[in-house]
Amino acid sequence: MSELKNDLFLRACRKEPVERTPIWIMRQAGRYLSEYKKVREKADFITMCQTPELAAEVTIQPVDVIGVDAAIIFSDILVVPQAMGMEFQMIESKGPVFPHPIRNEEDARNLKDIDPAKDLKYVLDAVSLAKKELDGRVPLIGFAGSPWTLLTYMVEGKGSKNFSYVKKMVYNNPQLAHRVLDKLAVAVAKYLSAKIDAGANAVQIFDTWGGVLSPSDFEEFSLRYITKVISEIKRNREPVIVFSKGVHHSLDKLSNTGADVIGLDWTMDLGEVRKKIGGKVALQGNLDPTVLYAGENKIREEAVKVISSYGEGSGHIFNLGHGILPDVDQEKAKALVQIVKEESKAVHRRDAKTQRF
Repeated sequence: MSELKNDLFLRACRKEPVERTPIWIMRQAGRYLSEYKKVREKADFITMCQTPELAAEVTIQPVDVIGVDAAIIFSDILVVPQAMGMEFQMIESKGPVFPHPIRNEEDARNLKDIDPAKDLKYVLDAVSLAKKELDGRVPLIGFAGSPWTLLTYMVEGKGSKNFSYVKKMVYNNPQLAHRVLDKLAVAVAKYLSAKIDAGANAVQIFDTWGGVLSPSDFEEFSLRYITKVISEIKRNREPVIVFSKGVHHSLDKLSNTGADVIGLDWTMDLGEVRKKIGGKVALQGNLDPTVLYAGENKIREEAVKVISSYGEGSGHIFNLGHGILPDVDQEKAKALVQIVKEESKAVHRRDAKTQRF
């Protein structure tokens, strides 16, 4: 990656020595940024996703505005089921909606196999364009939803609190659930491979709803398919990150999926997780997103706690424990990035001394 001017993020993903802890923020290309809101005035969310020039523009904004060490392509995890033939709407007050959810075998039979080069060309074009416009300043991350998380939206038809429809499918017709999950795993692996081919330096799998499953169900309906996705991604040295929210019980199993990095939500102790799986994988996280409502002194205090919890040595990418909230002041996000850049240097200086002597 010699063409990159700042490769801290990639080095940390590979647990190579770094001068300071890199930072990026989940949902960093989004509504908390005034620059994003100006673009959003011109186009609705789906149009932005499907217009490479707009997607690339908002992808790069957080690099320019708040100074993060990686960009993540602006898109949505639900473009995959949309490409498989499902009608997808983003309704301002409700969020994502599938008017015709998957509830039976016939619905599932209508799902088509995707060719990312054709069906998701607009995303790949956005990746290529953003990569070109970044001009090596920072790495670019591509992403997709995990098969289980995609299935929950596809079956529920929208966001859910109790996931009753998808749980009914899991318990009453597990064969159908597995058939769709397997189809999704193949699609996601192809999609992430295509993003890498288009120029993504790393990819992240978002398993947002892994934590709604019991440990045994998580292993059967989520973990199995995350592992399948990773095994089928065509890559060279591009790291794979897995963020599985609320999955305290299966960290060791997650670290054996083939992922290079495991993302952690804010309810986990970073230092304790490092003791368990830090020998195998790098860790990403895990500041509570609501800390950004606080004043700068409190933000510094909490950020230092996260840095100190991980301790010395590489293998940590600083991030929030979930996406940044839309009503956060962007100056607070900017302050957090600067704080992490300043405060993490000491930890890595100590580490460099240890390595030298």
